[in-house]
Amino acid sequence: MIEIFTDGAASGNPGPGGYGVILRSGNHYKELSGGFRMTTNNRMELLAVIEGLNALKTPGQAVTVVSDSKYVVDSVEKKWVFGWVKTGFKGKKNKDLWIRFLNVYKLHNVKFVWIKGHNAHPENERCDVLAVAAGKNRAALAIDFEFEKERDKPTLL
Repeated sequence: MIEIFTDGAASGNPGPGGYGVILRSGNHYKELSGGFRMTTNNRMELLAVIEGLNALKTPGQAVTVVSDSKYVVDSVEKKWVFGWVKTGFKGKKNKDLWIRFLNVYKLHNVKFVWIKGHNAHPENERCDVLAVAAGKNRAALAIDFEFEKERDKPTLL
């Protein structure tokens, strides 16, 4: 069994943000993180799951993803995202990341567990530290091109 703990953060929402991930299986333990100059908390929560699943080297793994994001957990466990696929994600945010998620999700046997954030859960607290630190590392912030492209679209009056 592989456990993936995740968290995302954004300062200003939107603003600079990051994700943090812990992968654990038996004696194996790995931390991942990354930051972006302009993003949202929900994007980072979802990207954390994507990056965790992408880090798995062998398809068909039994994986438990532990997240404090109701947005991510409910979207998958309540099967909303599969309905969004049928409607082409019409009116839904983060289509680019949901498509990336679905492509990696289908490679494994994934179960989600929601936990309350900032509630002294050691792995969740560590993921939060990783996510916040990644979003503050100005020298290493990447560009979330899809988010910035969507954000800069002109709106009709």
